[in-house]
Amino acid sequence: MRSGFVSLIGRPNVGKSTLLNSIINEKIAITSNKPQTTRNIIQGIYNEDGYQIVFVDTPGIHKPINKLGKVLNKEAQSLTKDVDVILLVVDAKDGLGVGDKKIISSLTGTDSNVILVLNKIDKMTEEELFNAIKAYKDLYEFAEIVPISALQKNNITTLINVIKKYLTDDIRYFDEDTITTNPLSFLVSEYVREKIFRMTEEEIPHSITCITSKYEEKKNIVNITVDIIVDRDSIKKIVIGKQGSLLKAVGTEARKDIERLIGKQVYLELYVKTIRNWRDKERYLNELGFNEKDYI
Repeated sequence: MRSGFVSLIGRPNVGKSTLLNSIINEKIAITSNKPQTTRNIIQGIYNEDGYQIVFVDTPGIHKPINKLGKVLNKEAQSLTKDVDVILLVVDAKDGLGVGDKKIISSLTGTDSNVILVLNKIDKMTEEELFNAIKAYKDLYEFAEIVPISALQKNNITTLINVIKKYLTDDIRYFDEDTITTNPLSFLVSEYVREKIFRMTEEEIPHSITCITSKYEEKKNIVNITVDIIVDRDSIKKIVIGKQGSLLKAVGTEARKDIERLIGKQVYLELYVKTIRNWRDKERYLNELGFNEKDYI
């Protein structure tokens, strides 16, 4: 039996959550084409005969513009300690940037094996991929370099086999049928947030978060209430939409994912609430589950 912990780090929007979902073969982390989609530490558990790998997906490391951003960066950086492997996921098509260099420099002195994962190779030619590998390989002594396409699930098996070489534990941490440590209530709120991301303009997602305030399971149905927190009344109007149209569409699409997840009929209620400047207020960040002290 071999097991261990693997942390996924990288800039926003490089495909960490998509990669985690592809590895686990289940939607446990929400995705969108907008940066900073992941705001919480997501644990995904890969099980195979003789192997268990606990993956930790983190918020993208970025230049913070508010207190929430600072907390998220501390979350991400704290997950580079005490793990067997760090997967540094980069957008190979986008190319080496200042953000990548900063993250790589922060890895100096780590005891963990660092594997460079070049994502989005499905959008690249062989020559472009060769140049990308050449640009990164001299910046750090990576244990391995693995090109993949998380979206197309290309080379995922190869990546898993590479990770196996660096696992150091010999116990099973979770039951074989466990794929995530996140509670259903958290996944539900994340599904709602994902639908809002996909149905609104680019500036909207940064000012919202979602919390499951009610999760009541009955014999044949689950009653769920999710509060959508925004920081301005103008955003609230956009999220609700004309005559409630956008909120209704969000609820319809989220309910489909939730029912698929829990295997029961779901009655889903959504409420939009304004808490001005919640991203800069420590009390609200603590109430919403973003606690800076946890990562100091």
